[in-house]
Amino acid sequence: MLDRLLRPRSIAVIGGGFWGANVVEQCAKFGFTGDVWRVHPSLDGAFRSGGDLPAAPDAAFIGVNRDATIAAVRALSARGAGGAVCFAAGFREAVAQLGDGADKQTALLDAAGDMPILGPNCYGFLNYLDGAALWPDQHGGIRVARGVALVTQSSNIAINLTMQARGLPLAYVVTVGTQAQVGISAISTALLQDDRVTALGLYIEGIDDLRAFEALATTARALGKPIVALKTGASAPAQVAAISHTASLAGSAAGAEALLRRLGIGQARSLPVLLETLKLLHVAGPLPSNRIASMSCSGGEASLMADSALGTGADFPPLVPAQTAPLQNALGAKVALANPLDYNTYIWGDLDAMTATYTAMMQGDLAIGCVVVDFPRADRCDPSAWEPVITAVANTQAATGRPMALLATLPETMPEEMATRLATLGVVPFCGVDEALEAIAIAATLGPPPTAPLLLPPTNAGEVTTHLEARAKSLLADHGLSIPGSGQAHRPNEAARLADTLGYPVALKGQGVAHKTEAGAVALNLKTRQAVIDAATAMPTADLLVEQQVTGVVAELLIGVIADPAHGYVLTLGAGGTATEILQDTASLLLPVAAPDIRQALASLRLAPLLSGYRGAPAADTQAIVDAVLAVQTYVTHAKPLEVEVNPLMCTPSAAYAVDALIRIGKPE
Repeated sequence: MLDRLLRPRSIAVIGGGFWGANVVEQCAKFGFTGDVWRVHPSLDGAFRSGGDLPAAPDAAFIGVNRDATIAAVRALSARGAGGAVCFAAGFREAVAQLGDGADKQTALLDAAGDMPILGPNCYGFLNYLDGAALWPDQHGGIRVARGVALVTQSSNIAINLTMQARGLPLAYVVTVGTQAQVGISAISTALLQDDRVTALGLYIEGIDDLRAFEALATTARALGKPIVALKTGASAPAQVAAISHTASLAGSAAGAEALLRRLGIGQARSLPVLLETLKLLHVAGPLPSNRIASMSCSGGEASLMADSALGTGADFPPLVPAQTAPLQNALGAKVALANPLDYNTYIWGDLDAMTATYTAMMQGDLAIGCVVVDFPRADRCDPSAWEPVITAVANTQAATGRPMALLATLPETMPEEMATRLATLGVVPFCGVDEALEAIAIAATLGPPPTAPLLLPPTNAGEVTTHLEARAKSLLADHGLSIPGSGQAHRPNEAARLADTLGYPVALKGQGVAHKTEAGAVALNLKTRQAVIDAATAMPTADLLVEQQVTGVVAELLIGVIADPAHGYVLTLGAGGTATEILQDTASLLLPVAAPDIRQALASLRLAPLLSGYRGAPAADTQAIVDAVLAVQTYVTHAKPLEVEVNPLMCTPSAAYAVDALIRIGKPE
């Protein structure tokens, strides 16, 4: 569907002025060998209309206002064009400013019919493989034979990325604008089908279609082409109404991270990390682990590597005998052996000694070796003394069969020409310590496919109903969640009689209150009839719930589910009780989940030691916790609510009880 548009042999440029002229100029600079036709009613040498073109163009850049864009798209579609880039703004993204943007977008889609369009409100794309530039501005890339593809929702970010000087070969740079018709998923899938594309980078503001995005990840995995994404919008919550702890903890950022992790897509936190990860994947591919050997001729660099790895997920494993024996032979007694290794400067320039040292370091169970080296300024210094390092690294890679990298501590000390040369040799040219270590950690996380498709939330909520504790727990218990014995009362004496029946100690709660502790609507560990009467009398509401007190509690957990329209059902597991938002100790997954996923999430929490029995204390019943999460999932699958929260889930050595719950559910419209 997109082949003609993305890999055109003929291009029509509709519209005059600065933008149209730039498209023609960029195609000429690229050396585009196909036809480039100008279309303008009064421009010298141009065709007066699309109907006058000698043939239907494979691709068209439409650089006119929005009304003229609609007319041009209709004419191109009727002519059988392969696709078009819609540069103009003022469609659905401008409803607040112009009022009629949605109507204009509907008209645009109607005019396009089956013809694919990029945008509107986008810069178009650059095909660095074939020299096609439907791009109305300057860019910093050059023609390549193979490389990575970049797809971004921001045209300005796309321009900036083309200006990188890191030795990363760009095969395509595509902007998608408002994705009125063709979104990130379809474009990315088409780019991955090109045999010359090695990896895909995404700059995402919002997922276009969850099912299509899942299919993209499946296609990438089948083709053996990894994806790395930078997702913006971490500050925007998925839910505006934060009546529960879950709503405040599980925003769109948590959903996006869970989605990318589930689909095996790498997650970059910055543009430099995105580029460095793509470079690593282009040169070496995904890594089997995060285990690194670091080598440098400086103690300062070795310390910098060790310190910078903290928090990145990168690991410098201790040396093993298979490394230490040959290292001692290569370096003698002058060097303290460790990883990261400071091999000192006395072997600098000795090709055999450097090769032996690097090869010895790579004998362990390692994913990649990094030799820290900063190249001198070629305009003021002589870099020839650095040649043995390059040769020794290449020799080591050939001898061990493991990826090797030359890592410059500063981007400025890895010249673009050197980075390009190293990549040609199959050596990863890293620019920056932090970026390199994060890239390695990401390349080791590109995981296996999920076992089941995402559970999607309802598209229309309709009228929303909130079920508070008693009703919410009853609904969840019907699907297997364990809850304490309880009963409802409306007077103190009635509450006392219930307590006598249930057995002491009991908890007394005021119903109809979302945050009971803050409202003074909960009394715990009541051990006598009079204590129940006194607590009931002091309650801010006469609607009372009397409940068996859970004893022997090891830990309190939160189980929350939010219907995030952009990412699916976000499951949040974490520290529960009154300190939920203070501790912020959570892990997020997307439904559906399996028992191993839940166990792994629990193990990632800071309170995990409490669950496993901290300092001789009893351990929680992990299987009971897993069963509780699966029970909530069963309810969500059946009822498709907007939100579920169980907080706290009281975890004991033999059970896990939901002692408070909340459900928000909408009627389908």
